[in-house]
Amino acid sequence: MVTPSNIEEIRLQKSSFLQASANMNTKLPFKISTLIFTHNSQGQQLLIKRKKAPNLGCWSPIGGKLDMPFGESPYECARRETEEEIGLRLDDGDLHCFGYISEKSYEGEGHWLMFLFECKKVVNELPSAINEGHFKFFERAAVDELPIPETDRTLLWPYYDHYKDGFIGLRASCDPLGQLAITEELKI
Repeated sequence: MVTPSNIEEIRLQKSSFLQASANMNTKLPFKISTLIFTHNSQGQQLLIKRKKAPNLGCWSPIGGKLDMPFGESPYECARRETEEEIGLRLDDGDLHCFGYISEKSYEGEGHWLMFLFECKKVVNELPSAINEGHFKFFERAAVDELPIPETDRTLLWPYYDHYKDGFIGLRASCDPLGQLAITEELKI
C-alpha cells in the first residue's frame, strides 16, 4: 500500500531496480577464470580467505583468471593456479571439470565465466599464506556458516554438492539488489 510515509522508499527502490536492470545490460569487462576444489584425505575443503577483490574477506576455493593473451586453456589455468597458490603440481588427469558458471554483472563490476574443477589429488598439509590470503581446511557442512560470497552460498556450493562427479552448465544473472536468476543450461 502506498502511503505518504513510504513514497520516498518506493521511489528509491524503483531507482535502484532501474539502475540494477541497466547494469545487467551494460557493457562490462568479461573475465574467464577457474575455481579448483581441493580437499585433504579426510574430505575437508581447502579454502583461501581472500585479501583481494573479488570476494575480499571471504573464504573461497582457490583459482584465478586465464592468461588469455597466451591462449591458456581452462585446464592449463587450473594447473597453473593450483601450483602458484598451494604448490601442488597437477596433470590434466588430476582434474575433473564438473561445470561452468556464467555470471552476468557480478557485483555490478563485470561478467565472469568460471570453469569449475574437482582436484583428484589430496592436499594434507596446510599451504603457507600467499599475497592473496591464507588457507584453512573446513568440513563441507561448516562452509555454509563461513563468510562466503552470497552467490557461492546459493549457487556454487549447492551445485558442487550435486554435480562434482558429473557436469553442470549454469547461467546466472547477478542482480545487485540481491535477486539471483539461475538458468541450468546443461546437466550430465
